[in-house]
Amino acid sequence: MALLAAERPEEVQALFDVADGIRRRYVGDDIYLRGLIEFSNVCRRSCLYCGLRAPNAKVERYRMPIAEIVETAERAYHLGFRTVVLQSGEDPWYTVERMCEIIRSIKSRVDLAVTLSIGERPREEYAAMKEAGADRYLLRHEAADAGLYASLHPDLRYEERLRCLRWLRELGYQVGAGSMVGLPGQTLEMLAKDILILRELEVDMVGIGPFIPNPETPLGSAPRGSVEMTLKMVALARIVTREALIPVTTALASIDPLGREKAFLAGANVVMPNVTPLKYRAEYRIYPNKACLTDDAEHCQGCLALRIASVGRRIGTGYGHSPRHERLASGQGQRREGYGQHA
Repeated sequence: MALLAAERPEEVQALFDVADGIRRRYVGDDIYLRGLIEFSNVCRRSCLYCGLRAPNAKVERYRMPIAEIVETAERAYHLGFRTVVLQSGEDPWYTVERMCEIIRSIKSRVDLAVTLSIGERPREEYAAMKEAGADRYLLRHEAADAGLYASLHPDLRYEERLRCLRWLRELGYQVGAGSMVGLPGQTLEMLAKDILILRELEVDMVGIGPFIPNPETPLGSAPRGSVEMTLKMVALARIVTREALIPVTTALASIDPLGREKAFLAGANVVMPNVTPLKYRAEYRIYPNKACLTDDAEHCQGCLALRIASVGRRIGTGYGHSPRHERLASGQGQRREGYGQHA
């Protein structure tokens, strides 16, 4: 909480410098690209902050056909990506059988790591998708304070979210959690809890972005989260997790033209260019004015290469798997210092 409360520029910069040093020591200078495919904006949930919420009648809903999802993943591979992120609302049309078909089809055609971000599912469905070849799963915890979580998610339970995250870990996924910064009613203590839960869950990936109000939601008139507080949270996530894959969220890039560069210098080491076909992108509006809505994937890659080079980093050429996960999978166990014990 003291670090989050720091306001003097030299103190804030010291926090970023420590995080960047830990990043350099534990995960190196590579920044990994993930091709993001937003394959459905249909969602059965009613989360108060999200433009895809089921009660929002102003969104034109879409579902990408299975063949088109697979073709988009193939295109991403030929553009040089080694991971795709399949993301959607909680859309019941994509049954576990259909998701397994998508995963197997991608894996049989191209050599890609597959990350899923499709919300809460029963344990047996997570198991089936892992068996089909899924490598990673992103399920942001959103808010580690149970009261705040309940106020934002009228049809979800925080305990169930944590249960899903633990199932994913047990099943052998590389697991990602994360939160929003600047939510209405959020305090420094709540933000500190968001960092501590990352240590408790021993996550492989962390997604932290600013809250951006969507006028088509009940929180549409609330103030947005700040860039600086988001960067402090990224830095603390790096210090606590050390080896986690930490992306620059699109939300941060949407409210600050230099948001990506600032996050790279605060400990981030992943960026997720959007490879969704252009005809769908404008309707995946969790929040308004998303960055890069009209850029094709080739243009996005060229732009990112320049941004990455500008901070003295390089594009990673491998899958960018979690170092911790790979070490555990090989039977080497934890590093001697342990997870998150950096002073």
